[in-house]
Amino acid sequence: MRPISILTATIVMAALYFLVFQRDTLMSVAQDAVPAETAGARAAEAPEETAHAVSVVAARSIARMVDSAVILRGRTEAARQVDVRAETSGLVISEPLRKGASVEAGALLCRLDPGTSDVALAEAEARLEGARAGLTDAEVNERAANRLKEEGFAAETRLTAARAATQSARAAVQSAEAAIAAAEKEIERLEIRAPFSGLLESDTAEIGSLLQPGALCATVIQLDPMRLVGFVPETEVGRIAPGAQAGARLASGRDVTGTVTFISRSADAETRTFRVEVTVPNADRSIRDGQTAEILIASDGATAHLLPSSALTLSNDGRLGVRLVSAANTAEFAPVTVIRDTTEGIWVAGLDREIDVIVVGQEYVTDGVPVQPTYREGAE
Repeated sequence: MRPISILTATIVMAALYFLVFQRDTLMSVAQDAVPAETAGARAAEAPEETAHAVSVVAARSIARMVDSAVILRGRTEAARQVDVRAETSGLVISEPLRKGASVEAGALLCRLDPGTSDVALAEAEARLEGARAGLTDAEVNERAANRLKEEGFAAETRLTAARAATQSARAAVQSAEAAIAAAEKEIERLEIRAPFSGLLESDTAEIGSLLQPGALCATVIQLDPMRLVGFVPETEVGRIAPGAQAGARLASGRDVTGTVTFISRSADAETRTFRVEVTVPNADRSIRDGQTAEILIASDGATAHLLPSSALTLSNDGRLGVRLVSAANTAEFAPVTVIRDTTEGIWVAGLDREIDVIVVGQEYVTDGVPVQPTYREGAE
């Protein structure tokens, strides 16, 4: 009997302890207690999909107007570059000019030994003088033969012969004049001059070297203005127009601005891209030919959303887009078009003006799956 008394006393003491010292806790437990039938009814009233909703993090975004630019990778290219070559043969008798030297249009680059060119010119001039004297005599004879025929003292054949002699003398004069022109042209070719103002990209031919027709005398380039050359894909070429403003950042970090002056009408057969040229001033010639450049060409503005690049995902058929929270709190895929990538995020177009985009958890849901979004503060 004694153990039963001890057990009874322990139970009574425990009951008194909870009633005195843990009264508040007992009251809260009693208020929260719900009959099993009531709990079952509440569970039946709750939507079935809420129990299976996927927790995601979303952000509200409002579209903004953003300047849309076509971005190209290209290079600088000299406005002009020509290999100045000899048109006749001869030894170079002029001192060479060194590469990097500045030359004006018409400046002498190479002078060749005239050889017998002066003699050929003198011979042609002598032939012309003799031909002119012969023409004078032939014209006098023709006039005399014509007068005698009119007076009846000469036959028609004499007049015909006199006219033929005159025509032959005129042909001799023309031949001599052509010979003089050829000799003078040959002498002009002995001096090779710069076709335009620019810089020498190579030394001129060394003194004493023999140049044949087609041999290189020097290479001249013009760096002002400078051209920026890029190739735009066929999907973007319609956004560019001649006269559009453009800017570029060179590999050295320098920024330059210019204007679009040329857009190719024919695509490259292999790359299906179109050549675009931007002309920029380069009065100090500090921009060099062949530098790498990142070219931005201004285009019409577009309405776009600035989203974290991590929010982008792919659909089952490989389209690039984002997953949105629909009005029914379900996931919904929406394709997008990337306009520009920045350090703050990525600008995309093709969405409604106001959207709730899933930024965390979009890879774990598909279209129609219920979601329970938690909205990020300050996402707008």
